[in-house]
Amino acid sequence: MPSALDTPQGAAELAESLLPQLGNRWLHTQAVAARAEEASAAVSEADRDLLVAAAWLHDIGYAPELRDTGFHPLDGARHLESLSAPARLVRLVAHHSGAVYEAEQRGLSAELAVYDREDSPVLDALIFADMTTGPAGQSFDFDVRIDEILVRYEPGSEVHNAISKARPYLKEAVERTRARMTDQPM
Repeated sequence: MPSALDTPQGAAELAESLLPQLGNRWLHTQAVAARAEEASAAVSEADRDLLVAAAWLHDIGYAPELRDTGFHPLDGARHLESLSAPARLVRLVAHHSGAVYEAEQRGLSAELAVYDREDSPVLDALIFADMTTGPAGQSFDFDVRIDEILVRYEPGSEVHNAISKARPYLKEAVERTRARMTDQPM
């Protein structure tokens, strides 16, 4: 078991112990981690390893052995907490990619609220990495990625409703990250 979960290597080892049997989810996770490395210029040097670690771990809650609520950001955060992972890493996993919107749809807002959401360049960059990477690791434009999710999940489903509501929030995070990456004023 990795001892430093907030390092890219430790996070990658934990993700690799849980996700490869999930096929495309593993491909997606590896590509999100690579995308986070590309986006690391958008965060402070001190936060770069944390960003990449969070990218490796953002979807561990999909692992069958970690399923509790069926809401992967919450299940992943709870598992990391059980491993005594740093609180900030736990919170980033809990709140990746607009999780608050889906928690509301699932009736899990109170459970997710246990983990404070940080509004930061790190969370923005994690959203950027996830929301520009397709389900099998493809590189997608933000709008293509959102549309792909909306097609994959049936209208009226929790995910479809949540992504529809979260779209403006997610788009702003992606745009802020792009601006930070290119060092352009926002």
